[in-house]
Amino acid sequence: MPTPTESADLILKLYDMRREPVLREARAWFAAEFNPTTADEVAQVVASEKSAWFRMVIGYWDMAASFVVFEAIDQKIFNASSGELLGVFAKIEPFLAELREQWNVPDFLRHFEEVARQFPNAEARFRQRREQLQEAAAASQDRG
Repeated sequence: MPTPTESADLILKLYDMRREPVLREARAWFAAEFNPTTADEVAQVVASEKSAWFRMVIGYWDMAASFVVFEAIDQKIFNASSGELLGVFAKIEPFLAELREQWNVPDFLRHFEEVARQFPNAEARFRQRREQLQEAAAASQDRG
């Protein structure tokens, strides 16, 4: 198990990666504009010009989660500093089983899912985040 200092060091490196301009742009798009209501809508994004951004965001969080799964980062420290993971997972979670089946990739986002579900009160937090994100998306459409 990593020491708290080792975990903190790796988390800071992950944070630095999140500041990379293209990933930052992809995260902003994912948070504000990616609001699928079906697995087919997710698949359409994957087949669109936004595919790279989608893959960057979910790939980043699956990679970061893998560090927890394989004990390179302490989970409590990770949870305390990685709340964004919940919002990202909340958007994809309702469609995950169907996407795995459609794409014939049974392990798609397994690390991401494992870590997300281990957050305290995970299911309630996913529902709450989805509601917040839906409200924000509706407000954005009303303004635009």
